Amino acid sequence: MRNLKWLKSSYVAMVMVFLYAPIAVLITYSFNANKSRGAWTGFTLDWYGKLFQNDAIISAFGNTLLVAAISSVVATLVGTAAAIGINSLNSKAKQLVRTITYLPIINPDIITGVSLMLLFVFAREKMNIPINAGYLTLILAHITFNIPYVIFNVMPKLRQLDQFTYEAALDLGCTPWQAFRKVIIPEISPAIFAGFLMALTMSMDDFVISYFTTGPASQTLPIRIYAMTRRRISPEINALSTIVFVVVLTVLLISYVSEGQKERKLLRQERETRQALHIRKEEEV
Repeated sequence: MRNLKWLKSSYVAMVMVFLYAPIAVLITYSFNANKSRGAWTGFTLDWYGKLFQNDAIISAFGNTLLVAAISSVVATLVGTAAAIGINSLNSKAKQLVRTITYLPIINPDIITGVSLMLLFVFAREKMNIPINAGYLTLILAHITFNIPYVIFNVMPKLRQLDQFTYEAALDLGCTPWQAFRKVIIPEISPAIFAGFLMALTMSMDDFVISYFTTGPASQTLPIRIYAMTRRRISPEINALSTIVFVVVLTVLLISYVSEGQKERKLLRQERETRQALHIRKEEEV
């Protein structure tokens, strides 16, 4: 048993090393005084200062945040509504639509990117729709591939929801909109938030689809970094990546602590309810 426990711990440690060793190296070299990646010559914060003076990187980072924020919000609204609609279908139709919704996720990004690019060209040249490669095409593309991630975060929560909850709210005097807003949405809000975070992350991380649908003035950070790798990666990129990693880690920790507090509150309420019922039964006896 001791050997088995040691083997499990070693396996987990190896996985953690594979996952986080590259990030640790990147963070370490963001504080390296030498511009070269091959030698450590001392600690410095200069690259963080120069980062905020690099207009090209800041502009690309701003584009990334703008596109990720807009596309994630829209994808969350559309994806949540789609998940509720799919959940109301009969079992065969639900399974069919759910399978079709899987396709954009398992489809290679390069196919999705080329398809969207051809669609925008077709709309512009054959249908005379004034849509040029830029922010609009980039946001539309990100909304397209983000929607399935929201759907597959919300669907499991809808399946766990008591099917009579909505009807009970109507029986208690709520209008359909009030029952939806005050009962259904709070119940599935953790899944909606998780879908939003996943959409935001996927949007900020995307390179391939953005590469085919962006314009010269709307380049995102991954595309800018790719362009810089043709010459030499600046240590400022290491500093920016470190900041992004710390922000994402902070958001995840806050979300984890918040969810933990909610679960503890629910468990405490359930325990108090059971104790109250137990006391009432004893009084009746």
